[in-house]
Amino acid sequence: MDVLNLVLFVAGALVFASVLTGLFSARAGFSFLLVFLGAGMLVGEDGPGGVEFDDFRLAFWVGNAALAVILLDGGLRTALGTFRTGLKPALGLATVGVVVSAALTGAAAAWLLGVDWRLGLLAGAIVGSTDAAAVFSLMRTSQLRLNERMATTLEIESGINDPMAVFLTMMLIAWITTPQGQDAASLALLFAQQAGGGLVVGLAGGWIVGSLLNRIRLVGEFEALGALLLLSSGVAVFAGANMAGGSGFLAVYLYGLVVRHRAEALVLSALAAMDGYAWLAQAAMFLLLGLLVTPTRLMDHLLPALGVAAVLMLVARPVAVWLCLAPLRFKAAEIAFVSWVGLRGAVPIVLAVFPMVAGVPQARLLFDVAFVVVLASLLLQGTTMRWAAQRFGVNLPDVADEPAHRALFGDFVLDGGTPLADLCSFYGLPLPEEGPRDLAGWLAWRLGRPPVVGDTTEWAGAQFSVRALDGGRIARVGLRLGAPAGP
Repeated sequence: MDVLNLVLFVAGALVFASVLTGLFSARAGFSFLLVFLGAGMLVGEDGPGGVEFDDFRLAFWVGNAALAVILLDGGLRTALGTFRTGLKPALGLATVGVVVSAALTGAAAAWLLGVDWRLGLLAGAIVGSTDAAAVFSLMRTSQLRLNERMATTLEIESGINDPMAVFLTMMLIAWITTPQGQDAASLALLFAQQAGGGLVVGLAGGWIVGSLLNRIRLVGEFEALGALLLLSSGVAVFAGANMAGGSGFLAVYLYGLVVRHRAEALVLSALAAMDGYAWLAQAAMFLLLGLLVTPTRLMDHLLPALGVAAVLMLVARPVAVWLCLAPLRFKAAEIAFVSWVGLRGAVPIVLAVFPMVAGVPQARLLFDVAFVVVLASLLLQGTTMRWAAQRFGVNLPDVADEPAHRALFGDFVLDGGTPLADLCSFYGLPLPEEGPRDLAGWLAWRLGRPPVVGDTTEWAGAQFSVRALDGGRIARVGLRLGAPAGP
């Protein structure tokens, strides 16, 4: 009992101190996740705690379970209606974007670390995906007012790009350890099994459980059971998809989305408790991952690892984002912001455990590099998220901030159904020769993508902006005269 009490005391005190410290650090722009990582390192063998911990299998299982809870929480918080604007760009980033980012980073890693090119590509795959835990938490704590397209693109991307990173990591591990057993057909089958299994189990499980939960009314002392029902069923879906050979990460995120759609009342009442579960999962995962790290070992290859991080943040991620978003008519400032906030968090560190468990040569080097990349991303990108939003002009102004609000939306409010000919005649603007003849239709046509509040376009010295939507259609338009002349 004395040993048990000591473990419980240390664990409780450590989490309490980490959360308390994180509350203050968040105000300074630092991620909660950094605090938990730091706490784990302090308890570890190089810190005052002096605890020697190298159980990578335990870290593997805890990391997977924690990520399942985090992705479930992210799916439950995402309304299906937002997919109107964010799904297409997020899918591109989660597939093509991950591959491009992993390839470019992997090529740089092979050169900087002086390892075989296959190990370099494995390093690129490990750090190739953005992290749901980091993105979800920092999007909240930074209090950004991004437009719906950018916010949902970042959130959906971080929720669905993990399966691609997992697939690439598993493929490269298999290629390195058993090269004679891998060919294009077997790899294609593995990808189809991962994606298809995760898709089917996630959607089917969400529909069945969501329909069941929609019939349940939890009142009084039973209301708190809603979160427990969601958590337990989500974990079961995650494990079931994995047992079926699919991607549990994809399945649990899709499960959360569908359950939110099918049983929204129960889900909304349980979100506060689910948030607590997600934070607990993050705390346990990052503390454990911090324990695995030996800071003195990091110094042996710190500079090459920082070089990998620099290539990822400044070259690979921007190129991947530009290739995916430029064809969808994202503005240069939006592409730049999405490029910069491709945060890395627990997922790369958890993926770096895979080679350790599989016995890949130089796997410890890959783990240390992944840890340095995550620290660099959280320290640099995480702390500058709000600054970047302001710098690139993508942070929507608060209604109370009158000068900024008028600079974006203009001085005049127009109804979306206003005939374009009447508007141009009244304000002395040339009538566009192409496009629909009502203001809302013309503005949507001009934008060339599903509109969101804050979208702007210029015409003949006037700036038109989307002020309000009604069911996806532009309801009110802001007009500012005297803007730089457009085509």
